[in-house]
Amino acid sequence: MKIAVNARMLTQRNPGGIARYAHETLKRITDRHREHEFLFIVDRPFPGRDAYPGNVAVVRTFPSFHLLLWYPWFELSVPRILKKFEADLFLSPDGYCCLSTAVPTAVVIHDLNFHHNPEDMPVLISRYYNHFFPRFAKKAKTIATVSEYSKRDIVNLYGVPPEKIIVTYCGAGETFCPLPEEEIRKVREEITGGAPYFLSVGAIHPRKNLVRLIEAFEKFKIETADRTKLVLVGPLLFKTGEVFKAWRRISHKEDVIFPGVVSEAQLRRIYSGAHAFMFVSCFEGFGMPALESMGCEVPVVAAAGTSLPEVCGDAALLVDPFSVDAITGAMKSICFDETLRKNLVEKGKARIKFFDWDKTAGLLWEAIERSVS
Repeated sequence: MKIAVNARMLTQRNPGGIARYAHETLKRITDRHREHEFLFIVDRPFPGRDAYPGNVAVVRTFPSFHLLLWYPWFELSVPRILKKFEADLFLSPDGYCCLSTAVPTAVVIHDLNFHHNPEDMPVLISRYYNHFFPRFAKKAKTIATVSEYSKRDIVNLYGVPPEKIIVTYCGAGETFCPLPEEEIRKVREEITGGAPYFLSVGAIHPRKNLVRLIEAFEKFKIETADRTKLVLVGPLLFKTGEVFKAWRRISHKEDVIFPGVVSEAQLRRIYSGAHAFMFVSCFEGFGMPALESMGCEVPVVAAAGTSLPEVCGDAALLVDPFSVDAITGAMKSICFDETLRKNLVEKGKARIKFFDWDKTAGLLWEAIERSVS
């Protein structure tokens, strides 16, 4: 079988959760199924090519990083490549689809945040997603998604039959494991001058609920006078103005640290050094950072909405993400209640065993096989 793959997310300068999902599943699928040929379609140089076996070829076409290039990339360039390659299947791990091809297609739709919160992104991008993604879902032979929450959302909003959708979940990377106490002290010295810290990981973006998190942290500092700091790791996305306005308003702004984008090795160190992980996003389709924190044996506070209760189970302290007071209360509990902290760490170690990239790759392969059957 010849399988063409939209692999453009693998070449991103600041890869996020979708790129992680694509890499972890594709490296396993291509290795396990060497009897098949794979063609990765990219739009810029691909320095990560050596991570994949010899049955993977790569073709590069024009860049697609701007909204105005998305349609011609998928409707002009990709169909020509599929025809030349004589593809039996087109796999798209970021949900985009080629509407003008007859080649069977399997897509991964991670979530529909753009439907629920269109204001979170630039107007034209929001309109593009909300115009085309219902069509992509209809066009695909099979849809993979990352949680039962996202599956219900796709069924309810797009009218897709439930049997067309496979829930693959995501994995808990083996990279994320705890550090020795001495190394944790070094990390804290580097990041916060030695102080303990609450950690948030993800794009600096309204969806991550960082305005309320910053306001809750200010309240925590005023009410406790504790030395704990707040570290917000991740790239700047769009609509970040409100986040920095909130930061400028607080009196403890020197205790909020923005390290920006860090390497995976450094991210593991930062996770392990955290006193607690704060994952109070307004919307998540899965929520890999929760599992990464649990892998590093860091207690987790998570939003009691969208996919996070499903992913975290009883291994996180769940909180109303729309209440600053509730987030502040969770900060106090997770900071000072040692019994709670130990219980959450132990439950987290058990919880991550449910999520495995090998299992995820197997389920995505099932979606591929369904699409060509």
